[in-house]
Amino acid sequence: MSSRLPHPSDRVILVCGPAGSGKSTVARACRDAGYEVLSFDEEAWSRGHTSHPVPEEVAQAIHRDLQRRLLSLVAAGESVAVDTSFWSRRSRDDYRECLRPAGIVPVVYYLDTPRSIILERLSRRRGDGPHDVVVPPDRAASYLDGFEVPTPAEGPLRVVDHA
Repeated sequence: MSSRLPHPSDRVILVCGPAGSGKSTVARACRDAGYEVLSFDEEAWSRGHTSHPVPEEVAQAIHRDLQRRLLSLVAAGESVAVDTSFWSRRSRDDYRECLRPAGIVPVVYYLDTPRSIILERLSRRRGDGPHDVVVPPDRAASYLDGFEVPTPAEGPLRVVDHA
């Protein structure tokens, strides 16, 4: 990861990429730089959901809670990184819409990690924690095939080469 990340002017960062792309590493760098980090996987794990996919109703509840916490942190003047896949434009737009009344435009950090590296990383997972959730090969391929890569047309975007 570039030493320029996180960029100091990025108040809210949406850390975006498929499972195994390196989102947790980028989120950790954000935390080290003073950002509050909201992690979907940590929240799911704390609720007892230790495998993928999390049931849809649980995922929706987690996102509602993350968005509520995000708005509270932003109102308190904090810089925040949200660590979840943001696999679809709709998921990214939901967070943009959540932040709009606060006058904040988030920056998407898209982890552009080669498929082969992602699959290799996922094959090493053992389920030891929220950032090590086992993703079977067929599920991993499905996640990669269904991933909607963000574009600058959506809003601010930083592409992170995370090989």
